[in-house]
Amino acid sequence: MQSAQGAVASVSCNGVYSFTKPVRDEIVLVTGLGVEGDSHAGIHVRHRSRVRADPRQPNLRQVHLIHEELFAEVAGKGYEVRPGNLGENVTTRGIDLLGLPVGTILRFGPAGDGGDRAPGDRADGDWARDDRADGGWAGADRVGGDPAGGDPAGGDPAGGDPAGGDPAGGDAGALGGSRAGGERAGGDRAGGERAGGRWAGGWADGERAGGWAGGERAGRGGGGASGGDVGALSGALDGVLAAAEGATLSEATARAAEAVRAALAREVAAEDAAAGEGRGGDRRPALVVAGLRNPCRQIDGFRPGLLKEVVGRGEDGRLVRKGGIMTVVLRGGVVRPGDAITVELPPLPHADLEPV
Repeated sequence: MQSAQGAVASVSCNGVYSFTKPVRDEIVLVTGLGVEGDSHAGIHVRHRSRVRADPRQPNLRQVHLIHEELFAEVAGKGYEVRPGNLGENVTTRGIDLLGLPVGTILRFGPAGDGGDRAPGDRADGDWARDDRADGGWAGADRVGGDPAGGDPAGGDPAGGDPAGGDPAGGDAGALGGSRAGGERAGGDRAGGERAGGRWAGGWADGERAGGWAGGERAGRGGGGASGGDVGALSGALDGVLAAAEGATLSEATARAAEAVRAALAREVAAEDAAAGEGRGGDRRPALVVAGLRNPCRQIDGFRPGLLKEVVGRGEDGRLVRKGGIMTVVLRGGVVRPGDAITVELPPLPHADLEPV
């Protein structure tokens, strides 16, 4: 069910753990894992506070989205926030992210795109990046540097969720490679060199399983399920769903995992139906909405006083979290600023988003 459209305002990715993420020309989604080269990609949870609590939890926080409208809202109160500053991977425009029900599918690119757009001009593997000191590499990459302090929303242990916070051990090399001073010369990564679209170093804990077949990436829809292969589509999320089955989950996380499973079932059924009619399925890059980001005190470390504008109370006294949403990659591929975003709501009844 398609209900609305918005657009991608900006995309960001960081291979090292820091609060902010540098703006990029494009990012590549990898099915069942996250953003290629991003520190939060993987089958199991990657945010440091969550790793401390239980490292075997499923990663339902693979791709973080924030609505651009939040920046305008806080700017009116004196806070300058730019894309990537709060650790999101995708900054959106024109979509009420916080009002989406769990299990919503977000597709990127125009309908009928066919999933065939290849990654763009990244000569020698280098990322185009914004070297601003406040939003990029210079001075922003505080590896393991989240300040002490708990999550005021009550969702994370002391230390907070850095919205870009690093997991125990700071294992940036295994998931996209560490960058010395933020540089990635010639496409080389500590912990894995990428040649011909393939990671030599692999993912931590074998977390490439269920993502790329053998590390292959083909075209826009090539971050896992593409080419109309229903089996590959259903198998691409095996890793994160198996992690959910094998872990002790909170009620909210269990509901989110079930919503991801249901979204996958809908996608497989649609692909099956399309194949039966002799046509291709919708192979655009796609995310499944799993829940809310739980804002933490690192936001005040970035802009003192900003946290109170991102977490508050509604008129009914309920906690309101404005820090964006967390998603799981359903279909891989390239996402760029300006891409259309199609919102597909799940079947009724709808369930509100909860922190995951």
